[in-house]
Amino acid sequence: MSNSTAKKPRLTTSAMIASIASEGQRIKAAPFGKALVELAAQRQDIVGLTADLAKYTDLHLFAQAYPERFFQMGMAEQLLMASAGGMAKEGFVPFATTYAVFGTRRAFDFVHQVIAEENLNVKMCCALPGLTTGYGPSHQATEDIALMRGVPGMTIVDPCDALDIEQAVPQIAAHDGPVYMRLLRGNVPLVLDEYDYSFELGKAKMLRDGRDVLVISSGILTMRALEVAKALEADKIDVGVLHVPTIKPLDTETILREARRAGRLVVVAENHTTVGGLGEAVATALLTAGVTPQFRQIALPDAFLDAGALPTLHDRYGISAEAMSATIKSWLG
Repeated sequence: MSNSTAKKPRLTTSAMIASIASEGQRIKAAPFGKALVELAAQRQDIVGLTADLAKYTDLHLFAQAYPERFFQMGMAEQLLMASAGGMAKEGFVPFATTYAVFGTRRAFDFVHQVIAEENLNVKMCCALPGLTTGYGPSHQATEDIALMRGVPGMTIVDPCDALDIEQAVPQIAAHDGPVYMRLLRGNVPLVLDEYDYSFELGKAKMLRDGRDVLVISSGILTMRALEVAKALEADKIDVGVLHVPTIKPLDTETILREARRAGRLVVVAENHTTVGGLGEAVATALLTAGVTPQFRQIALPDAFLDAGALPTLHDRYGISAEAMSATIKSWLG
């Protein structure tokens, strides 16, 4: 056994359900739950619903603060979405939480027909998006954005960190219409406060400029892209990062402005399958506008992914900072 192999820690089952925060990384606990509690103190129309997952979506904080405005629907995601739609028709603003696989795949027809067709004011906040759990295809929502992008009138938010979530909650509540937000729960990394960042619904934000590469990213891959940018400085590679927290509607104006700058490799990075997500949305916007930079995509494969420890899976499927750095360097030659 080599020394490098011997020094690697053995990854146990707990690594399959661990926080996405790296060791020593700054975190905030339950930013969604705390932000919703704060918002509900100002707005009496906010209600919370979940499908037996309050503790695992941080909605338990809302339930403790406002038990009369909290509704436990049991393991019945279709009923969860239908009930949220009914409450919205009565003038409430429901925040419905579950896992992303259940909120999209299992309840899709109810989201489509009950909520979206009538443009109801329901906020679906769903945990374990993309590859943020090691429990295999039954729990890995690698195609959730593709499903929700196909629903007319659906706003889609993919936050990067705790700051993104805290600032997104009141803005999606103020938005008139259905919203699907990918939810990071538990101990959530805090990174964007270092970049003079503020969330604006529907807007992409340049976090750092770069002359060689432009990474257009969303969700946790923005956090990874920032790590990659710092790592590649040692190789004299200058990487810019454009964070796109709102997938739909897409901020095409900002994306096109940055992609038009000559001499940069444009890479879209997302915690989602290559099919139907941010990458395809950006590619469509570029081609429609006649903007044709050198274009590449870092995303999960169009496949059913393995179960296992998250660090191992992120390396295997190319979305760890180390894997992304190596991939971008290979594209640059």
